[in-house]
Amino acid sequence: MERAVFDRMNELESQHWWFVARRQVIAALIGRHLKQHDRVTILEAGCGSGGNLQMLREFGQVDAFEYDGPAREAAKVKSGLDIRFGALPMELPFDDRRYDLIGLFDVLEHVEADTASLAALAARLEEGGKILVTVPAFPSLWSRHDERHHHYRRYTRASLAKAAAEAGLRVSYSSYFNFFLFPLAVTTRAIKRLTGSDVPDDTLPHSWVNGGLARVFALERFLVGKVRLPVGLSLAAVLEKA
Repeated sequence: MERAVFDRMNELESQHWWFVARRQVIAALIGRHLKQHDRVTILEAGCGSGGNLQMLREFGQVDAFEYDGPAREAAKVKSGLDIRFGALPMELPFDDRRYDLIGLFDVLEHVEADTASLAALAARLEEGGKILVTVPAFPSLWSRHDERHHHYRRYTRASLAKAAAEAGLRVSYSSYFNFFLFPLAVTTRAIKRLTGSDVPDDTLPHSWVNGGLARVFALERFLVGKVRLPVGLSLAAVLEKA
């Protein structure tokens, strides 16, 4: 990511509608797909500045790693956890620990070797463990936002399933999400292309707009894991060893 993107994420992820609602959607998916027991172990791969860690700790014992130094330090301050350096696919920390759940939240699109990264993480799963992946959806929605965030690609259900299969994983559930706001986002991006606007998508809107968008997006927590939404700005998938 561009440095400014990391800095905005660190500043806004506790209040920006997208981060706030996405955490609720992810928590709902975890609750529906993670088999609960006394000592659930969780790894967040590429935790950024740590905005998801408190939510993950509600489900079990959490480890996390991050490539970017300033983001890693911010995550340590927010969580009090020992956030290690790590880089997919080859430089994974925490020795040979195994996990019930590995979270890869809007990370895979930043990694050139996506299949190798999934395979490396699969090797760290406990028996019956799962990888929960979220990624941006639909190559046709590629925009300046993707370039700022240094994305290599956007995914469809088919392309993510193909990468998973090549890594020795199967998809037990996948669905698009951020469905309700999809028409608004597509229209906004089209207007930006026509007008040449370069305003970042991740700036904080007015409080009433921010709150309204968060509430609409967060409604999808009642749907994910139960149904498959036909379109959306993002894609979620639960992966298991084949």
